Amino acid sequence: MPIIVVADHAHINGGQAKVAIDSALGLAARGHAVTFFAAVGPADPRLEAAGIETILLDQVDVTTTSSLARFGVQWLWNQKAAAALGEVLARHDPDDTIVHVHAWAKALSPSIGPVLAGSRAPVVFTMHEYYLACPNGGFYDYPVSAACQRAPVSLGCIAHNCDSRGYARKLMRVGRHVLMRNTGMIDNLAAVITISRLQRAVLEPHLPADTRWYDVGNPIDAEPLGHKDQNAPGGFVFVGRLSAEKGAGLFAEAARLSGQRAIFVGDGPQRAELEAAYPEAEFLGWHDPAGVKRRLRAARTLVFPSVWYEGQPLTVLESLALGTPVIVSDICAGREAVEDGVSGLWFRSGDPASLAQAMTRLSDDATAQRMSRAAYDGFWADPLTLDRHLDRLERIYREVALRPAQVTAGRPAASLRSAPLT
Repeated sequence: MPIIVVADHAHINGGQAKVAIDSALGLAARGHAVTFFAAVGPADPRLEAAGIETILLDQVDVTTTSSLARFGVQWLWNQKAAAALGEVLARHDPDDTIVHVHAWAKALSPSIGPVLAGSRAPVVFTMHEYYLACPNGGFYDYPVSAACQRAPVSLGCIAHNCDSRGYARKLMRVGRHVLMRNTGMIDNLAAVITISRLQRAVLEPHLPADTRWYDVGNPIDAEPLGHKDQNAPGGFVFVGRLSAEKGAGLFAEAARLSGQRAIFVGDGPQRAELEAAYPEAEFLGWHDPAGVKRRLRAARTLVFPSVWYEGQPLTVLESLALGTPVIVSDICAGREAVEDGVSGLWFRSGDPASLAQAMTRLSDDATAQRMSRAAYDGFWADPLTLDRHLDRLERIYREVALRPAQVTAGRPAASLRSAPLT
């Protein structure tokens, strides 16, 4: 089956790109003819080694551009991406091809919408975030560091600055969102994949009523190493971007309240501020994947204090797979993988005192050891492996490829709505 994977990036710069690339490699290994289409390089060398045709536009994204003013045209409407994707689709038989979109908002832009809508090839969209429903992609109010409850592109939404960089940027996001909504990108999706129950609950009110939903968890790259050494419970570790929406400052404050030391693995815009305000904390910077796993394996617990509707945090699942319990915010989908009081603890989102109480509870060695064993056993009883992920993708591809001829404009009939793949 020819499969065209569409993403902003052709290299791993986060969980979204990792899932797109890992699944592309896995599908190619199963014999599918995979094409990887992306705006931003460099390309992961494994793609070429796997025989995957990689179409790379050699563009920048919104986070790496040297001039937002010059980048604004690409961000709003990337004509180069539209033309190149159109050429790729023209080379494939639409009756024998699946297009799987993982990302568009950082570099590809809404310009790919009319191209996808104009093709008869079924389009599958994995929701790693919320850009099809929310202008800033997260239902998150950055100035107040809280989830946003406003209806997208309502008067209340347009009038309120929720952007991390100012109201002018917010208005650009609104304009781009309106463009996207009018490209047919949403109305012509053959299937929408969500990566958690929370994500679907947030998105469902904003997408067409006859959307075909599938729940497919992201694959986790982990090995069954066995239970951890019970004599080395380790410390409290945060892994990820040091930013407000990730709750980095919340963790630092809770660690101080609980008398524990905060250990940060990662970097981001809040690092200098946090280093100055919390000199007792340890800042280790970014690690490669193997280094992150070593840190997680050695930790007493992973603290995941995200304050937005994070879809399915890979770090939470990786931690559980390594036998490290997780303290997780009750607002993000990471809670779905953590059994409160068994494999970790939930705390009230945005509340440093609640997080401090959870940290105090897990500072007890016996509690940490019990939860470590439960975390490991719970994950490996039903592991989210790449093979399971690929099995589910192939089933979805088969179902949308067999949609009846009377379904026009790329939209599936309501009678074809399938049960979630859990």
